Amino acid sequence: MALPPPDPQFVLRGTSAAIHTLHFSCGGQEPDPPVLFSGSENGLIHVWNLKTHRVDTALDGHGRKSVYCVETMGGKDRLLSQGRDQRICLWDLAEGRTSVTDSVCTEHVGFCRCSLVQLAQGRWLMATAAKVLQEVQVLELPSKTSVCTLKPEVGAKLGMPMCLKLWQLSCGSQPLLLAGYEDGSVVLWNVTMGKVLSQLICHQEPVMSLDFDSERTKGISGSSEKVLCIWSLNEQQNLQVYKTHELVNAGISDITIRPDKKILATAGWDHRIRIFGWKKLKPLAVLDYHTATVHCVSFSDHRNPRERLLAAGSKDQRISLWSLYTQS
Repeated sequence: MALPPPDPQFVLRGTSAAIHTLHFSCGGQEPDPPVLFSGSENGLIHVWNLKTHRVDTALDGHGRKSVYCVETMGGKDRLLSQGRDQRICLWDLAEGRTSVTDSVCTEHVGFCRCSLVQLAQGRWLMATAAKVLQEVQVLELPSKTSVCTLKPEVGAKLGMPMCLKLWQLSCGSQPLLLAGYEDGSVVLWNVTMGKVLSQLICHQEPVMSLDFDSERTKGISGSSEKVLCIWSLNEQQNLQVYKTHELVNAGISDITIRPDKKILATAGWDHRIRIFGWKKLKPLAVLDYHTATVHCVSFSDHRNPRERLLAAGSKDQRISLWSLYTQS
């Protein structure tokens, strides 16, 4: 008989707004506490101390416009955030600072999260949806140098980019970008050459979220429909559907594969978090705690597997923290 799903290990309250993004930074040395960053609809970024389960700092840099992406850049003192004020902010949080050191104006009106990949020590590549409807802008950070603009071919009706994932096969190899579009397509771009390598229609509706396992060259995407689509990349760099999985209820806000590539989590419009085995997409658990749409899910980067957590952020203004399958 299957074990009943667990209850949350902790629940974080006090943001006074819907949670749209979560990002852990738990790999630091003692006495640095592990932290969780949350971005809220009221424009604040909360830095949660996971030892005390309280907010250490609240950052305000997006003019009270919703924050929908937060990432660290090589340690928890360097932060990147993106908001509905059409700005991407870079933060310096060292020695208790709470200052925005630089920003990029995207002029993008949607809610497509930017994506980062580290090129070298202190050098990053960032992809972000651009002002022009179908385009993606790629910049190098922190210099903000424009690398390229990815433009679909004339006549291609992809619509807006909805989700982005920059990745490299290995350190030093050419960066590639996977982009999910409004028409349900997932497109693989060669960033250096600025050209499409492959395109696959995965969904009937806009692709809301995707994640990719570069070791297995296999990815997963979800949309506003009831279907999860798993696709793979062959040696000719062509995308192909690997399998699909029908869900009970429609609507996936976010998908994330755990860093050890054993399980994945989805954030559902039906208020639920679903856990699957990544190898065969076997359903493992349905976590039913939230009372409104779950907007985001994130796995922690604790070095000790037993300490690893899953966090989920919801429209109900709460963040649930779960301890899952840590022995596997």
